[in-house]
Amino acid sequence: MTLYSSLFEKNELPIRVAHDEQLAAFKIADSLSKHLPSVSATQPIVFICIGTDRSTGDSLGPLIGTLLSEKNISPFHVYGTLDDPIHALNLEDKLKEIHDIHRNPYIIGIDACLGRMKSVGVIQIGDGPVKPGSGVKKELPPVGNIHITGIVNISGFMEFLVLQNTRLSLVLNMAKIISKGIYHTSLRYMHSAKLQEYQVKEETV
Repeated sequence: MTLYSSLFEKNELPIRVAHDEQLAAFKIADSLSKHLPSVSATQPIVFICIGTDRSTGDSLGPLIGTLLSEKNISPFHVYGTLDDPIHALNLEDKLKEIHDIHRNPYIIGIDACLGRMKSVGVIQIGDGPVKPGSGVKKELPPVGNIHITGIVNISGFMEFLVLQNTRLSLVLNMAKIISKGIYHTSLRYMHSAKLQEYQVKEETV
């Protein structure tokens, strides 16, 4: 779980969208598609969904990972599900494992975060890594070339208790929108790959 701090507020984020906003998933797909490396880069694209199913508020990441694992989002790779979560206790080992499997991966870090009351339910995509554990004062390695975070509750006091008392309905709905956005991003990415393959064939004829 990441704290949505003043550091992020000062930066101009590429996108901030309410999860219940019309076409929210497609706005996420638009933003992600612009940030991913081109198909010609042949760089593996990895989504690392951080969190734990032992805390309602912190379950956003593994919920997204589980929803994505049920879809065909080839050629993307997804780590962190309800069955195999990535959290504070295993994050460093999982990151090493992922880098051993994928050469020079382009990583999108996904995590829940806390923020202002008026921002609860907002999904944001930004440049640079997500900083898991900062919302509950934990020192963990940053994750991602870019990040996706969902503001699931308010920050400022008793963060562990706040996370435990976060509504599952909100977290699940946010997870569905984010996973849908990633799914549509994968469709666009696969279309670009097929189009590039067709163009190469045309040039060789």
